[in-house]
Amino acid sequence: MRRLAIGFGLSLWSVAALAQGEAPVASAPAAAPAAAAAPSDYAKRENWLCRPNKSDACAVELDATRVAADGTLSREAFQADPRPPVDCFYVYPTVSLDPTPNSDMTPGYEEKNLIRQQFARFAARCRVFAPMYRQVTLESMKHMLRDEPSGADPELAYRDVLDAWHYYLAHEGRGRGVVLVGHSQGAYLLTRLLKDEFDGKPLQARLVSAVLAGSRVQVPEGRDEGGTFQSIPLCRAPDQAGCVIAYASFRATSPPPADAIAGRDGEPGFVNACTNPANLAGGEGELKSFLLTSGRGVGTTLPHGPWVENGPDITTGFVTVPGLLSAYCAHDDHATYLAIKVHGEPSDPRSDDITGDVFTHGAVRPRWGLHPIDLDLAMGNILDLIPTQARAWQKQRRHGKPRAPKPR
Repeated sequence: MRRLAIGFGLSLWSVAALAQGEAPVASAPAAAPAAAAAPSDYAKRENWLCRPNKSDACAVELDATRVAADGTLSREAFQADPRPPVDCFYVYPTVSLDPTPNSDMTPGYEEKNLIRQQFARFAARCRVFAPMYRQVTLESMKHMLRDEPSGADPELAYRDVLDAWHYYLAHEGRGRGVVLVGHSQGAYLLTRLLKDEFDGKPLQARLVSAVLAGSRVQVPEGRDEGGTFQSIPLCRAPDQAGCVIAYASFRATSPPPADAIAGRDGEPGFVNACTNPANLAGGEGELKSFLLTSGRGVGTTLPHGPWVENGPDITTGFVTVPGLLSAYCAHDDHATYLAIKVHGEPSDPRSDDITGDVFTHGAVRPRWGLHPIDLDLAMGNILDLIPTQARAWQKQRRHGKPRAPKPR
């Protein structure tokens, strides 16, 4: 089938670099100190986007259409697990369209849509928890990129996430294992939470795994722990618990440039972590993606064309495309990243490409890679890992901590 136009028009969709002190243009001047904001009350139901068994942002239609290479369509019904063995705690990326430096605590369309795109499907494997938080907004990003004071308070965002986490521990955790899931600004905040609350502390025993997509986790070259985390290793086997899955995705045909937003290695001797959800042990693996049917996530300007040439309309909100995408971890002189290969076949009726690149002012922006769909690309793989990680965690709790796989 013909190659489709590529585009994901989110000029300021992510705060991944800014949240880590790496402004794409220049560092923003420090804002004047603001009066301390009152803590968010997470005893209030409205301050959560998702809670277990609630009619909320996670209670949405999640059926997908399987698009086979020969153009055959079949429906994959979504089913939540009625008795999940572990919990998932999610922090969403930069998405707020509020005009203020930090967002308010009222969910808009953009927060709800991101939950649908990135997290609601985790209910198939775990009890789902997703707090609202007063994140650094897209409006603040615009000022930061112009080297202007933004007035944003990143500490306010983190305090909210920390307060939500403490509420979960006190009122919902009950000793259960937990999977932390975050993307971009959300992954940055969870990285900090892991360092403050888990790394080398008793709470580390509760960690089933952490998925930190589109963020920056550094490890010493040739090792799987040290660097960002001192005692939490990278995941290198499906049945390994208490570990981190971290990656930044770029097309294999368009590796990270020197000014890439994510994926860049750190100081000499340290590299950006890459754990391939499709093959944790190393090497290439098939991605089990769940992609938006239209390609129209929050802020998208270019829609995806038809998934099957001259085919019927797809009525589900998601598609899965077996055999179309694979991934492997790659490294060059300045970056370590998850390389995404597209196996399009012009002779078959299925679309030969996907959308997902950042597209602004009429052009693809390679420095962002496939950042907007980091989680979408590997959603099925991550969901497949959670049950085996949960069993490993339960075994670990019963018999003591097993030895982690040796660094490669």
